[in-house]
Amino acid sequence: MSIRQKVLFKIKSTVLEKIATPKKVSSYFGENIFSTETMQKNISKGTFAAFKTWMSEGKTISLAQANEIANAMKNWAIAKGATYYTHWFQPMTGLTAEKHDSFISIAAVGKVIEKFSGNKLIQGEPDASSFPSGGIRATFEARGYTAWDPSSPAFIIESKLGKTLCIPTIFISYHGEALDKKLPLLRSDEALNNSAVGLLKLFGHKHVKKIFSTCGPEQEYFLIDKNYYNLRQDLIMTGRTLIGAPSPKGQQLEDQYFGTIKERVVNFMFEVAEEAYKLGIPLMTRHNEVAPHQYEFAPIFEESNIAADHNQLLMELMKKIALRHDMVCLLHEKPFAGINGSGKHLNWSLSDEQGNNLLNPGKTPEDNLQFLAVLAAVLRAVYLHADLLRASIALAGNEHRLGANEAPPAIISVFLGGQLTSILNMIEKGVKSKVSKADIMDLGIGRLPKFNKDTTDRNRTSPFAFTGAKFEFRAVGSSQNISTPIAVINTIIAESLDYVKDNIKRAISTGKDFNASVLMVISKVVKETKDIRFEGNNYSEEWKKEAKKRALPNVAATYEALEALTKKENIALFERYKVFSKEELVARYHIWIHMYNLTLEIEANTLNEMVNASVVPAGYEYERLLASTLDELVRLQKGAGLKIDAAALRDKKEHLSEIVSKIYYVRKNVAEMVKLLEKAKKISNEKRAELYFEELKPLMEHIRKHVDQLECVVSDDAWDLPKYREMLFIK
Repeated sequence: MSIRQKVLFKIKSTVLEKIATPKKVSSYFGENIFSTETMQKNISKGTFAAFKTWMSEGKTISLAQANEIANAMKNWAIAKGATYYTHWFQPMTGLTAEKHDSFISIAAVGKVIEKFSGNKLIQGEPDASSFPSGGIRATFEARGYTAWDPSSPAFIIESKLGKTLCIPTIFISYHGEALDKKLPLLRSDEALNNSAVGLLKLFGHKHVKKIFSTCGPEQEYFLIDKNYYNLRQDLIMTGRTLIGAPSPKGQQLEDQYFGTIKERVVNFMFEVAEEAYKLGIPLMTRHNEVAPHQYEFAPIFEESNIAADHNQLLMELMKKIALRHDMVCLLHEKPFAGINGSGKHLNWSLSDEQGNNLLNPGKTPEDNLQFLAVLAAVLRAVYLHADLLRASIALAGNEHRLGANEAPPAIISVFLGGQLTSILNMIEKGVKSKVSKADIMDLGIGRLPKFNKDTTDRNRTSPFAFTGAKFEFRAVGSSQNISTPIAVINTIIAESLDYVKDNIKRAISTGKDFNASVLMVISKVVKETKDIRFEGNNYSEEWKKEAKKRALPNVAATYEALEALTKKENIALFERYKVFSKEELVARYHIWIHMYNLTLEIEANTLNEMVNASVVPAGYEYERLLASTLDELVRLQKGAGLKIDAAALRDKKEHLSEIVSKIYYVRKNVAEMVKLLEKAKKISNEKRAELYFEELKPLMEHIRKHVDQLECVVSDDAWDLPKYREMLFIK
């Protein structure tokens, strides 16, 4: 019996204590966050007013006020059982990082008191030397600084034996460059605010003070039993299976999607939701996804900065809580070949401080016109900067997923739906309908068509689809930190909002009526950006050909997509809106190329080890079984006169020959892979990434093909690696 088979008999659901009456979510939602309301109750009116002014107008609070807030935060955290605090930040690895410090301070010999100052709240100093900097940080400038982000509330993380106060922060270098994901996102929201406020004032909204992006990231993931995970070196090292034959039953019956959730899984979901609610994460939806043992959580929309923090927290919660249920949460974009991978559909919209959604078409023609101006800006942004959108979701894991039949292709396009497309076509042509042939420019605003409540159907094949008062960027990878895609979207749309605003002003200055000026600008943008719009099947070969005719880029390789970060015009754009400096962009390019290479190297070395330590020995055992059986049959045929059909004997010989050949091809290609890795050490990171995409990945797939064929014929007793048919169907 193989190790795999022994584990199979030991797997059982975790026994949980039943809760008679679960608590109302509203009774504990946000209990572990130091919310604005909690702050207000624990500090003076003057300090709270100063804090609110800081949030709305950027006027920094005084040190005395920072001390007051820090003391209130400390008292609140200690009352909840926290003994340590940490500046919680998001380095350019895409993960989260923290260094814990105790609240204690020496009061006398043998005595301590709990203290926490405004200085410690506002700034920390973790060692930056181990975090990637892309050349921003010199060896002698290892120092990095964390700085409090007051727009995202502090929170308490609970473990079995204690609690820790976590303070969301930005992370910067010794000279002030952004070393993290959060700071560029905050900068981009500021740029978006300035541009959107300027446009809205043209439409008569003189009193609007703040406009910000909102997001609701849908988080897809897989769950597998922990026992199987521990037997798979590839899952442990890389987060995905590097080998593994497809299960006879996968997702072809579509019996998983939106089906009944297994009790073991729904128990996990209940605990994730409870912990998330304590942290103020507004999880709204949970369901099965298309692939076996694939699932999704989806939250209510929040301000983008908070949504990004919450998504990072949610991923950590999911991984931690899965282990309590003897399962492992897989966030890799393609953990299993041959079935759907996981994305993170990033729903993006715009809102003002009153809660008005700028992407809501509205009920009146006046709202329609403002909405259409914003829509035109989005279309222009995607049309001009598709390369940046593609770069924002470029990573090794997503390279497996984009273009497969569960994710959009690498071609960036926009889906609007039938009604919006029809209206934009009318505006482009300047006619009300085919019947009247009336000139829209002369009809006046009152003659624009009204919108239905739901203006579009969903197109799950589109990378950037309008799905009713929001756009859904479906190409984001499931393991990604969403801050970078949001920062890119915010910046490119800020630039296009300015373009629309400036052109409307220019038209008005020539004496044109306001409504006619707006329609003229919208019409111009609609004509210029028509190629980015596509309403059909993005998976089809016809679309690939059509996209090529339209000169839309189709960039499959991560290394090639990331080159957009180094283009002069893109650097100029980000510097103009003060989101990234040239140094920060170039640093990110080098970091993400390097991380791509490291990921592929870890995968290749893991594959090498698995083949030599697990696959080949199992193959040899089966090979010996076949050889000894064949030898015995030939001996009996000659010595005992056993009658054997010649075709049957020939079949046995051919089967043995096939097994010998497969093992040989596996070993031969693995040896080639090792040589290629040695060759890569002598070339630059950029050339290495190209080599890995063009040669290493196909070679790894070739190795996989032969290994998977072996898996399908080698005796179960000899094959120790858990199989797809087991991992994907948890008891």
